Amino acid sequence: MTGVSADTARAPRIVVLAGGVGGSKFVVGVRETARRRWPDTAGGTRAEITVVANTGDDLWLSGLRLQPDVDSMIYALAGVNDTERGWGRAGESERVAAELHAWGAGWPWFTLGDLDLGAHIARTGWLRDGATVTEVVDRLASRWPLGVRLLPMTDAEVDTHVTTDQGRMHFQEWWTRHRAALPAHGFDWPGIAHAEPAPGVREALAAADVILFAPSNPVVSLGPILAVPGIADAVRNASAAVVGVSPIIAGAPVRGMADACLAAVGLAATADAVGRHYGARAGGGLLDTWLLAEEDASLADGLESTGLRAPVHPLWMRDLDGAVALAAAALDSATLDSAALDSAALDSAALDSAALDSATTAQFAVDSASNGLAVHDLTQKS
Repeated sequence: MTGVSADTARAPRIVVLAGGVGGSKFVVGVRETARRRWPDTAGGTRAEITVVANTGDDLWLSGLRLQPDVDSMIYALAGVNDTERGWGRAGESERVAAELHAWGAGWPWFTLGDLDLGAHIARTGWLRDGATVTEVVDRLASRWPLGVRLLPMTDAEVDTHVTTDQGRMHFQEWWTRHRAALPAHGFDWPGIAHAEPAPGVREALAAADVILFAPSNPVVSLGPILAVPGIADAVRNASAAVVGVSPIIAGAPVRGMADACLAAVGLAATADAVGRHYGARAGGGLLDTWLLAEEDASLADGLESTGLRAPVHPLWMRDLDGAVALAAAALDSATLDSAALDSAALDSAALDSAALDSATTAQFAVDSASNGLAVHDLTQKS
């Protein structure tokens, strides 16, 4: 298993699966951590960071294609996001939205900012001109030096829908209009069974040194990503360490209404329930490590009995320092996973080599420097 190290000759390849505001904050922390540990000469990082963004939140509205999670990620990395509201652009106005509402167009409970509309219009135009979603995301991301490669989970339209007592509706209607107050009986993504990972997603996962699950909503942010055929298997089969960060602290979501989503799929809103939902790769699941908040330290032993490592760290991302500390903890956990498995592999190799004659054994000498691992000091859509 590969891992991450500050003193390696090659900076690591990091892949983050993310969606929502919590995912955006975490990715900003990952980027800053990489800048500090593996700096380049231009103020960036030598590390290769790929973010696979949720597109299950996407929708058509007033003839425009919206991608809320993609846009939140771009705005946060560009530093132009509205940190007070937690979504949209800083310095927004809503003149166009007011006009749309006056005309009776769109959803009166779903406000589009004027600056945000610029992105939606550009995106829609490029899509209608024949560009793929991957190409459009790349064009949007190229406006600012984001310091990461941003990929959609798929080029297919697989918008999330929710089944409730009042019928089936788009996720945004349930989430934004009803504030997830209508009891949900399930979520689905029409067409996802025939979708494929966006170009570059499988390759990034296969080449990664570490794969991180951001502290995003496990049902409607990371759930759609992992539901795209081929992505979950690519994570399971990756040589990288796979580390997830709990979006639940002390039995409550860090942000948003993730508890309502979890209830709809029969899961408790607890950190251990979500960790077990993803499962340990040793037992056919998706993770090697599940980071728990200090408030949930009592859950660690139970999770470790399932094959997951469950280290405890502060998980709150109240500012950049908090996001950096959390990203550092996740990367260090990947290093520890790698060290443990590399050690086991070396022990096994030593036992095997004992059965060989000395001339043959020499061919299997291990250069420990090539696996040098450094453990660093560890200083949310919800």
